[in-house]
Amino acid sequence: MTSSHNSPCNRAHSPAQNRGRKQAKPAEACPHAARCGGCAYQGIAYKEQLDKKQEYEQKLLSSYGSVSRIIGMDKPYHYRNKVHAAFGRDRYNNIICGSYEESSHRIVDNTACLIEDTRAKAIIEVIRRLAGDFGLKIYDERNGTGLLRHVLIRTGHKSGQILVILVMASTFFPSKKNFIRELIRECPEITSVVININNRRTSMILGDRQYTEYGSGYIEDTLCGITYRISPKSFYQVNAVQTELLYTKAIEFARLTGSETVIDAYSGIGTIGMTVAGHVRKVISVETNTDAVKDARRNAKANNISNIDIYADDAGRFMRRMADNNETCDVIFMDPPRAGSDKVFLNSILKLMPSKVIYISCCPETLARDLAVLARRAYRVTAIQPVDMFPWTSGIETIVCLERR
Repeated sequence: MTSSHNSPCNRAHSPAQNRGRKQAKPAEACPHAARCGGCAYQGIAYKEQLDKKQEYEQKLLSSYGSVSRIIGMDKPYHYRNKVHAAFGRDRYNNIICGSYEESSHRIVDNTACLIEDTRAKAIIEVIRRLAGDFGLKIYDERNGTGLLRHVLIRTGHKSGQILVILVMASTFFPSKKNFIRELIRECPEITSVVININNRRTSMILGDRQYTEYGSGYIEDTLCGITYRISPKSFYQVNAVQTELLYTKAIEFARLTGSETVIDAYSGIGTIGMTVAGHVRKVISVETNTDAVKDARRNAKANNISNIDIYADDAGRFMRRMADNNETCDVIFMDPPRAGSDKVFLNSILKLMPSKVIYISCCPETLARDLAVLARRAYRVTAIQPVDMFPWTSGIETIVCLERR
């Protein structure tokens, strides 16, 4: 799953202080690092970041098997294709926008970021200026007044398409048409603009209602030769370059022959299942998020992938029903959220007993916890491959291959 810029799992193994560490080159230094806290490895050379992540993976996972050398990025900058900026005002009443300071809702007014898409950051700066020019009321989180709360931008790595989501506290948007017209005039690279309404006193970024103001309301991007539709709420890996490498390695570990039935659990918009579909007889894709399921079904149809069945369901309960009905599968690909899997899902694996489980994890701590269940008796770990999906942060993606004993 996608790692957030600033998350509990990331902070769990971030360095307390980088005292005595090799300092980054000037081009790598971020002036906002001290307040932002999103990039735990600021001031550490990239090779040393990889060494630290490798050391941590070995500490947590080496009891299950040999941990391969972490795969890093050739160009570990500006890889995030999903960029969020919270809006507010400083004590001088200037409009500020950026990420939240670590463990708070204080906005870090960052005009540049080492890991976020540069096109997205430039568009956010235009929106900031236009908000001032148009007298747009900025949301005040303390008293719940104002209009513009957040801007969320999603970019296509290969398509170049850009989706801008303006998160508003109300449907009342004075001079909306003129505002968006001017935004498109200044940023013609924008593919679509969506207005999302979030009128609740909540830390959630997106509200339940939204409407398209310009373009199609989504973007498309290509991953491993398959084109995906990405809507405002869709899950999509934030680092497209490393995701292709991640999926290629996962398929390699599965050693597929073409005759298998596989389950893609926690499937999101279907990226893993559709990448695997060309290598197997049948894919069963299971995802709880109904928006993601709709996108997945569209994606399968648009790419003429006919050997995939997509279900809106809890994967653990779905697999338990399969086992109760004496149905089988050969391989499970699982990519759970940061919290890892749960007892229902893990027990359903042990009941269904596929020959292989390919576990893709974005949190080494919960991965180690879940492996303790799966590798205790029924499975043995045959491969562990860390992938650096999130340079400059302490996040690590890991692929583990488990084979039935």
